[in-house]
Amino acid sequence: MRAPSMGRPATISTSCDAPLSPAEGGAPIYDVLVIGGGASGLAAAITASRAGARTCILERDVETGLSILATGNGRCNVSNSRLDTRRYRHPDTVRKIFGTTPERDVATFLESTGIATAEEGEGRLYPMSRRADSVRDALLNTCRREGITVMACAEPKRHVTGPTGLHEFTVDQARLPLSHKPGRDEKARIRNARKALATADRLDHKVLARAVVLACGGTSGASCEVLNLPHVAEAPVLCPIACTLPPSGDDETGGCNLLQGLDGLRVDCMLTLMRDGAAVAFEQGEVLFRPYGISGIAAFNLSRRIEAGDQIELDLFPEMNEQGLTRFLARRAETIGTFDGNPRWFDGLLARPLAALACDAVAGTERPLNRAASMLHRIPLRVTGTTEHAQAQVRRGGIPLPAMELDTLAVHPISTDENAPQAPIYACGEAIDMDADCGGYNLAWAWLTGVRAGAAAAAAVTHRHGTSDLSKEPHA
Repeated sequence: MRAPSMGRPATISTSCDAPLSPAEGGAPIYDVLVIGGGASGLAAAITASRAGARTCILERDVETGLSILATGNGRCNVSNSRLDTRRYRHPDTVRKIFGTTPERDVATFLESTGIATAEEGEGRLYPMSRRADSVRDALLNTCRREGITVMACAEPKRHVTGPTGLHEFTVDQARLPLSHKPGRDEKARIRNARKALATADRLDHKVLARAVVLACGGTSGASCEVLNLPHVAEAPVLCPIACTLPPSGDDETGGCNLLQGLDGLRVDCMLTLMRDGAAVAFEQGEVLFRPYGISGIAAFNLSRRIEAGDQIELDLFPEMNEQGLTRFLARRAETIGTFDGNPRWFDGLLARPLAALACDAVAGTERPLNRAASMLHRIPLRVTGTTEHAQAQVRRGGIPLPAMELDTLAVHPISTDENAPQAPIYACGEAIDMDADCGGYNLAWAWLTGVRAGAAAAAAVTHRHGTSDLSKEPHA
């Protein structure tokens, strides 16, 4: 296995400007082929390459790492200083995979790529640049230094395991270079490249690999089918919640109209998820009202747990109980005058749209301030499901955990002929059926599982083929 070097010629193509050229005599052979070039795939490729494995990333988009640009509203919440496993859907499994030092392990990997972090509220870690593009650039620069090959605009089409135990892929790739306008800025350039990719001619290439890491997060179904791997259908999570705000018991239309009146309003509040009369989950943080329901970090986190028919109670004053809020409003009446049912009475306390909602709720009641205190603690939202799925930060689904070895993240195929040659397959990141709350937890999962899968793949190649054979250039 070749030794890592900081000065190898760069073979990475971060755009679709050069097709993969097969080695003389046939298809290239890589020690590790990483399918998917997002955060986790880049971590896997970097780790495998640093272990001496000749590594290639297969990326179906026009460039690697583009999914990173959308994280943290463009600021990239790379991790959390307190990786509480209870934030994940399967805490016990995550605990086994993460080990005892996940925070330190994430920091070690990020620092090794040149990414320095700073902590903000609730333990959220951001790059010191506060820019997602600088995180991506640092990772791609590391790939260049490590001599990692990237085959962009490409995806696996067919797969067999050859008689010598090699993965043999037929890879479908766009004819390169793509022809498109440069665009006014980086977003426009990428958008134009994607349009060109959608209509580009396609070519088939043969690619061989000794080990595979599946890292195509959120859309792994096709690759799982090619590789004969188990797969749970993906569904968006961490997205807005569709709900209604009924003015009475069952007026759905009126509820929609009330939410339209709150559109664009942001509040810090407590959300309580109610199911069959019992509280099943809580989230505190910012909520953004939209005509279709609620958005914002607290709503995104709660979206992982909702079911149609649930009710969400929104508490605008979680720091006070109902009795305390009633007394607070009574003292306010002593200061500014008796409550007269006009929304202006709440000026300085509530935004006008919420004040109008409170006034409507207490109209005609004998003790309006008591009723207002109750209503402001428990604004009822009837859940109909999730919505605006294009905003989803994570997709639930992928390779089921029972089909994996947790120590290496190796994946068991659906059915195996014991007499047939086998070649190792690993998975990481969103390709695995795991999701977590907002706050850096999902990217932490991407880094840590990518590092583990990449290390395991490189180690498996060493064990199966030995170091002397792996020191050769790609060959047929």
